[in-house]
Amino acid sequence: MSRTTTVDTVPASEVSDNVISQPNQFIKRGTPQFIRVTLALFSAGLATFALLYCVQPILPVLSSEFGVTPASSSVSLSISTAMLAVGLLFTGPLSDAIGRKQVMVTALVLASCCSLLSTMMSSWHGILIMRALIGLSLSGVAAVGMTYLSEEIHPSVVAFSMGLYISGNSIGGMSGRLLTGVFTDFFGWRVALAVISCFALASAIMFWRILPESRHFRPSSLRPKTLLINLHLHWRDRGLPLLFLEGFLLMLCLRVYTRHFFVHISWPILGGLLTALTDETIQMFSDGRSSQLTDVWLDLSGAMAGILVGLFCLALCRM
Repeated sequence: MSRTTTVDTVPASEVSDNVISQPNQFIKRGTPQFIRVTLALFSAGLATFALLYCVQPILPVLSSEFGVTPASSSVSLSISTAMLAVGLLFTGPLSDAIGRKQVMVTALVLASCCSLLSTMMSSWHGILIMRALIGLSLSGVAAVGMTYLSEEIHPSVVAFSMGLYISGNSIGGMSGRLLTGVFTDFFGWRVALAVISCFALASAIMFWRILPESRHFRPSSLRPKTLLINLHLHWRDRGLPLLFLEGFLLMLCLRVYTRHFFVHISWPILGGLLTALTDETIQMFSDGRSSQLTDVWLDLSGAMAGILVGLFCLALCRM
């Protein structure tokens, strides 16, 4: 008998009665648990992207403070996002083994502490090390948040709860930039980063206190063979690799050029075209969906409209 083989010794009538009497444990909209989950994940997303992008408005200040070039100062942001991408490869499988909430709470606390420590650094290399650790820590939230929602929230309201979570990401990225810039003007960059760090630490504590424990989590093995099998399953899917490519292209569209006009818009236009093509290609493999050439042009037109609006806003800011 194999290790996974079991012998059913319970009568069929008792099994059916147990299945029928077992309550539905998914969290539904309007319940106190749903409010706690959405508030906790919203605050986690807010803190995550506030910590990630808080250094962006103070790059010129850091360049002057540590005597580095403007291009070198941007590494403090780039290294965080790069380590975030690397950490996603490890924190996802780690959460599959030890639990969702534990990984997210630990990630937020570690990122907040590293951000606080960065305010005490007196060398540029110390700042870069702390920023790298911040990005690596935050991968524990980015990789696990949506997984927790898909496991615990009722399927009928998963999309709604994920929308709230993503809105927290967006608001966090915006508020982190805004608050850091304002506090830097009045109190200096160290105080500004300390304020953001304390806010993130408070969010981590609230997240730990109000987020319900996972009820549908089933631990898996961290053995390399199991991890390779799971990775292979992702790439065998017909649609997932195309979604990975689309995410890459969408992030490519966010890149900003500040010199010549055609260089400024060439890559975003190319990214918009490739994203539209990828989206229609994915629909070719989706049941009940069709792919049409006109949809590609419609998607590209939307991307072009967004680029023109962005250029118009940029021109207004420079006036």
